[in-house]
Amino acid sequence: MCGLVGLVGKTNVAPDIYDALTVLQHRGQDAAGIMTCSGGKFSQRKSVGLVRDVFRQQHMQRLEGSSGIGHVRYPTAGSIGTALAQPFYVNSPYGIALAHNGNLTNREALAREIFQGDLRHLNTDSDSEVLLNVFAHELQTLGKLTPQAQDIFKAIEAVFNRCRGGYAAVALLVDYGVVGFRDPNGIRPLVIGARDVGAGKEYMVASESVALDVLGFTMIDDVAPGEAVFIDLQGVLHRQQCCDSAQLRPCIFEHVYFARPDSLMDGVSVYKTRLRQGEALAKKIMAERPDHDIDVIIPIPDTSRVAAQSMASELGLKFREGFMKNRYIGRTFIMPGQSARRKSVRQKLNPVPLEFEGKNVMLVDDSIVRGTTCRQIIQMARDSGARRVYFASAAPPVRYPNVYGIDMPSASELIAHKRSVEEICEMIGADWLVYQDLDDLIRCSLDGNSQLIGLDCSVFDGKYITGDVDQSYLDRVDSLRNDEAQSEDRDAHQAAGAVVGLHNDA
Repeated sequence: MCGLVGLVGKTNVAPDIYDALTVLQHRGQDAAGIMTCSGGKFSQRKSVGLVRDVFRQQHMQRLEGSSGIGHVRYPTAGSIGTALAQPFYVNSPYGIALAHNGNLTNREALAREIFQGDLRHLNTDSDSEVLLNVFAHELQTLGKLTPQAQDIFKAIEAVFNRCRGGYAAVALLVDYGVVGFRDPNGIRPLVIGARDVGAGKEYMVASESVALDVLGFTMIDDVAPGEAVFIDLQGVLHRQQCCDSAQLRPCIFEHVYFARPDSLMDGVSVYKTRLRQGEALAKKIMAERPDHDIDVIIPIPDTSRVAAQSMASELGLKFREGFMKNRYIGRTFIMPGQSARRKSVRQKLNPVPLEFEGKNVMLVDDSIVRGTTCRQIIQMARDSGARRVYFASAAPPVRYPNVYGIDMPSASELIAHKRSVEEICEMIGADWLVYQDLDDLIRCSLDGNSQLIGLDCSVFDGKYITGDVDQSYLDRVDSLRNDEAQSEDRDAHQAAGAVVGLHNDA
């Protein structure tokens, strides 16, 4: 999962892109990058780290231009390190930079096509670079010295025909403008907004509507599945549907965990969705244990707070903040490696003993993935004097790998894979475990927009909507992306001092 920004303005856009990336920092904390264009030349700065650490005053001063794109990275495929920071760049045709969120499920086949048929070289193992080169090749085959909006849309149509998976992307074309597009199923999010200035309109595309809100842009629309948008340097917005078979089936895990609650996605309020999740959980608790002895509802900050509040209200119970969060520790779910996750959980959360002592506590989290975090938190609650510790997940059991851009590659690392709820409850050390039912979770999201035809729920039901994912594919992904493989890759990177790739530091 990554965060994207693309902006065409009337003055230097780098400060606004920086601000937008800080708002989207929750979507990726591994690396950050900005690319701008001025006078036919790109300027870029990208490196490993948080947005505030990657960009200093001297970097921002060099990022000149009224058009640009930005990216915050959360690694799900490929190596880690500075060379994998985005945007990526190719000089032909025109000069194109691209930033990408998601995964291509046919990356390996595309990589062979790019080398053998398109005669293009890939410098990294990132599927973002694959996507960039497919787009660049399709533009080049048009043979246009000066591409128009229709030429760009024709190239995007060819990209959709070749690339499978879940993805959203923003691209910057030297002296032409910014392009944004979203996969034909709309699995990964992308929105577009406008802002009135004295000299006309400025346009932004971004992963979430909160990036628009903070910078004073008014949201126009979600980029539709299979749609491309092009904002030229004259400030004109062009839009076109580039895939006849497109249908909207966004990732439900955005509503569960990744998106900020103040975001609006495909007409669905993430905040309202999480409220409904809490209400549904409360009804399940009353159905299973109408005579429960819960004294207090405590959220595991921050993503579960909204669901926990509505759950407490529905049950008529006290809601208390029992864990204080260190705001300077990243999201543990997207920490690379189990050892880093274990260490960061205790650094991140500290219990308030008075809220636990002698009480039957219901802890609420958005989901349970590997089980590492909740096991430690349950023990913290016991150490703080809780008499009984119950646990509720606002999402159903995560039993299957994700292949569309979320770091759940290995079924063996998912605590719910091939285990019953009772077995999971015992493993995490809870006295009682309650999971959301999948039908209820889906309803919580669909109630926000009656025009949604469905959702990608593959991590819960194992149904991969792109239709090209089988067990051999999952086994291959597992071998490349499980925690052990990623740990070996990090060790190799540290020993070598760099990963394969080039890094241009503005």
